Amino acid sequence: MGLLIAVIIFVVLIGAGFISQDEEAFFALSIVASVIATLFVITCIPGIIGGIGLLKRKNWARILILIVAAIDLLDIPFGTALGVYSFWVLLQDESAQVFSEGAKKTEVS
Repeated sequence: MGLLIAVIIFVVLIGAGFISQDEEAFFALSIVASVIATLFVITCIPGIIGGIGLLKRKNWARILILIVAAIDLLDIPFGTALGVYSFWVLLQDESAQVFSEGAKKTEVS
């Protein structure tokens, strides 16, 4: 979702600068759009890496997603709901067992 938001913000701000037909406004808005989009992408990278790790059942990914979920709690209302759900799922004993078994399988392979 963060990547989609980054693209939308970038396109809207660049488009606004283009529509204004003012060279200085276009330059300023392109810089602001690039900075904001870059910040959104940087904040999304840990979640993407953690999601890929969760799909491969890596134990480090479970810990990374718990950290990301703790940060997401501040993003009301959707981040809070996602963070609470992530804690609820990933802190159960069954989840810990699944991810520890996944780590053991990769060590044997």
